[in-house]
Amino acid sequence: MRRAARYAKGVSNLLFSGSSGYSGVIFSKMKLALFALVLLAQERKPPDDVAFERDLVYGKGGGEELKLNLSRPKSAEGALPCVLVIHGGGWAGGHRAGHDEITWKLAKRGYVSATVGYRLAPRHRYPAAVEDVKCAVRYLRANAEKHGIDRDRLAAIGFSAGGHLSMMLGVMGKDDGLEGDGGSADQSSQVQCVVSFFGPANFLAKDLPETSQKILATFMGGTAEEKADDYKKASPVTYVSKGDAPMLLFQGTKDPLVPHSQALAMLDAMTAAGVPGRVELLPGAQHGWGGPEAARTEEATYAFLDLHLKKNK
Repeated sequence: MRRAARYAKGVSNLLFSGSSGYSGVIFSKMKLALFALVLLAQERKPPDDVAFERDLVYGKGGGEELKLNLSRPKSAEGALPCVLVIHGGGWAGGHRAGHDEITWKLAKRGYVSATVGYRLAPRHRYPAAVEDVKCAVRYLRANAEKHGIDRDRLAAIGFSAGGHLSMMLGVMGKDDGLEGDGGSADQSSQVQCVVSFFGPANFLAKDLPETSQKILATFMGGTAEEKADDYKKASPVTYVSKGDAPMLLFQGTKDPLVPHSQALAMLDAMTAAGVPGRVELLPGAQHGWGGPEAARTEEATYAFLDLHLKKNK
């Protein structure tokens, strides 16, 4: 466990930025670190003023139960805004428990917060992950009274692949499809605010690195040439329109997996549609960051959520 704790400590320093690598030795170490985090997450206890529930079933996908972990301030009264936290891992790895601590931080700031699990590739390819996070939003709305949630104030934060899924929740309406049949079909799956940390926005971009193309092929079940229509439908930039959720996008300029042109493409689409928000480019940052920049982007995330979910309340 000492070795696991040592790995976990290294990753926990990047927890809020959600850093993860996908090539060679880095990927292997990150998978081990994430595994260690999951083990340690089962031992960590939430703050005394946070009510925390693990393994709540929010729906079904592909015959499997879909689960989330939920945090809420113990002393809160009435309906609170809710934030979903979506893990990364190339749509093929990661675990919701790695972000329990983020939900505790959000609960201490007056939010209900859920860290959401979803089906992973290659066993479950696109659109499984998209369908699942949409189902999670619908579940939280359908159970708003039970969990003390204001169903009109939901947000999503995501990291890497989770950033992609968060953006999809912000730009897709029910008529856009990919709803799946996981449950709570009468509820909306669209959120009112999005924060994406280095999430890809355009799967058809020509400047995606080879490593990223391979990750996408595993998730999508084929290459961009073979499945161009699906790649377009799986890209958040495809759906941006007036009235979509405000978005805050964080992106490093030396990210080896997600070029910062991805964030700029989303910015162009947001500008054309009049969607509010901003893009923050971090010069020299890669696929995740720690230290002062992690603390700064964390605080900027809270401020953005407060601005769009707590205004006029």
